[in-house]
Amino acid sequence: MTTVAVAARSSPWWRRIGRPGIVAAILLGWILLGTVLQGRDTLGLPTTDTTALHDRFTAVRDWVDSHRNSSPFFVYFVDGIRDFVGGLTGFLQDLISQASFGRPVPLVGWLGVVALATFGAYAFGNARVAVLTAAGFTSVGLMGLWQESMDTLALTLAAVLLSLVIGIPLGVYVGLSRPVERVVTPVLDAMQAMPTLVYLAPLALFFLIGPPAAVIATLIYAMPPVIRLTSLGVRQVNEASMEASRSLGATRWQILRTVQLPLAKRTIVVGINQTTMAAFSMVMIAALIAGPGLGQVVLRALSALDVGRAFTGGLGIVVLAIVLDRVTTAASERAEATYRASGGRRSENTRRWLLVGGGALTAAAVYLSASYYWASTFPGPTRGGVIGFTIDDAVNAAADWTRLNLHDVTSAITAVVSYGLINPLQALIAESPWYVVCAVVLALSWTLAGARSVIVASVCLSLLLASGLWESAMVTLTSVLVATIIVVVLGVIFGVVLARSPRIDLVVRPVLDAAQVLPAFVYLVPFVGLFGPTRLTAIIAAVVFAAPVVVKIVADGIRAVPSAAVEAGVASGSSRWQVVTKVQLPLSRQAVALAANQGLIYVLSVVVIGGLVGAGALGYLVVAGFSQSELFGKGLTAGIAIVVLGILLDRVTQAAALRAQEREHRLTGDAEHQFDVRSARLHPAPGLPARIPTGRVV
Repeated sequence: MTTVAVAARSSPWWRRIGRPGIVAAILLGWILLGTVLQGRDTLGLPTTDTTALHDRFTAVRDWVDSHRNSSPFFVYFVDGIRDFVGGLTGFLQDLISQASFGRPVPLVGWLGVVALATFGAYAFGNARVAVLTAAGFTSVGLMGLWQESMDTLALTLAAVLLSLVIGIPLGVYVGLSRPVERVVTPVLDAMQAMPTLVYLAPLALFFLIGPPAAVIATLIYAMPPVIRLTSLGVRQVNEASMEASRSLGATRWQILRTVQLPLAKRTIVVGINQTTMAAFSMVMIAALIAGPGLGQVVLRALSALDVGRAFTGGLGIVVLAIVLDRVTTAASERAEATYRASGGRRSENTRRWLLVGGGALTAAAVYLSASYYWASTFPGPTRGGVIGFTIDDAVNAAADWTRLNLHDVTSAITAVVSYGLINPLQALIAESPWYVVCAVVLALSWTLAGARSVIVASVCLSLLLASGLWESAMVTLTSVLVATIIVVVLGVIFGVVLARSPRIDLVVRPVLDAAQVLPAFVYLVPFVGLFGPTRLTAIIAAVVFAAPVVVKIVADGIRAVPSAAVEAGVASGSSRWQVVTKVQLPLSRQAVALAANQGLIYVLSVVVIGGLVGAGALGYLVVAGFSQSELFGKGLTAGIAIVVLGILLDRVTQAAALRAQEREHRLTGDAEHQFDVRSARLHPAPGLPARIPTGRVV
């Protein structure tokens, strides 16, 4: 014992400082330097000013516009893709939403669409989902949103069809070839790591604004989940099953067709579910480039600060999102149950007769909707529907009442968060000299994530400096960090509660699942009514959007702590609070680190979209680039800066989570209960939580 003590005392003092102490010293030095040098070398740039880089991007836009009708690249390649996608989208719109084929109404009217959707929900799911589908489609019609909902559905169907046609074969190829997987995986990571708003400017540049560009943007965003899960399903097929087929002389193609694909069916259907929800989420954002549908309703209402209409449009989005999620989820569950013969022959015969009868009724409904005006146009007033204006008026009245009677409360919340958290942090981050911030980021990256992450951080910081938007990027970073701090605190609190109480978890878990179904766009609406168009609105919406995934990761991490460790703490006389703080949280630090990583990425997506409602900074510049031609280059650069900022936050926090896992593994030696950061994280895009094949949202 004496020898150990002497050795410890003889070691250098800096080796005796733990990682928390180093982080504290870095932050303290930053505060001191930031206070002394506040306002110097912040690289601020007024909104209307541009740099040479921004002007070059604007010149590229001008060159593209001038050569669009003469360059073979645009005439034969870009326009060919645009015409094909536009033709598919237009056909689906003509089918269910737009006047077409020389008729004043769509080819399939509301009655036929409701019947087809209900029959499909029963055929691929069950009776409960069919009833939900019928109620959901009818409710959007009653809200006066039928045509907008069908436009949204048409764009979603076009994007999903193209995603599946490309994604499933590519996923099979990736699952069969490890070299191809190593090439494709980074591309999928990049497609999903980028905030959704960033896709729009370059796609609008090449494909112009309108439905084709909206579908292509949605395709890029929605395709990775089906590729990942298809390849996962193919790879997970039992080797013994394939060996049995080989012994019978089956070729590689026969093994794929008769063994691997059937056994991977359930996982592929889960991928279809994820792709569908991703497409639906992105279609909402694509309203910024003239994508028709419910996104346009919400966007116009937010621009006019019409909270009631925005709420009604958001409610329509929620209804369709829930219907699509339940139908595709039920389809994946049915795909698994197909092999179990759980219902018996009698129930299967009954179901078969119900399908026959339902098919006949559906065919009759489609015929009526194509032949009679009453069955083709949703009953009720053309605009506002039966209950749409009622909801609008009620929400606007509630918003007015809130502004009058809860103004002191909302103002107090705004003041506390702004002056207690946002303003001090923004003064430290955005008003410190750029070289101080760079030094602090690199030092924190080295301390928390290791030397390799310093290279990534250096490249990202250099790109942010080169963008000419350093100050705007730091303001955006401030909002992201504020929202992340809040969401991680809430995630730890509620995650502990859910992990320690199965009864509460049983009640709350479905609510968290439902919250993750909704597009990020929707979360802005209620908080605009409460707090108005401010940066706090975007921060609170980001917290609400990111909280479910953070809570679930923390809860699962705490639940994975070895029971022996918890029992040892209880046996030693520890209280419940001590067990949580001294045993469960320390042993689940890698889950908390992973939750912080995911919270950052989810928060970034909504904070950027918050540029629509007063959040400013990079998000506002992206939107300004759409609306002001002279700021196109600056808006495009802002989009690139958002991507760089997301990569910086993602890679550093992911490396920190992995390092925490490795450190804990060295301390505990318990490999069975460790969170595998690399495999658990399927790089979910903002707006879409990635689901592993068990159906659980990670």
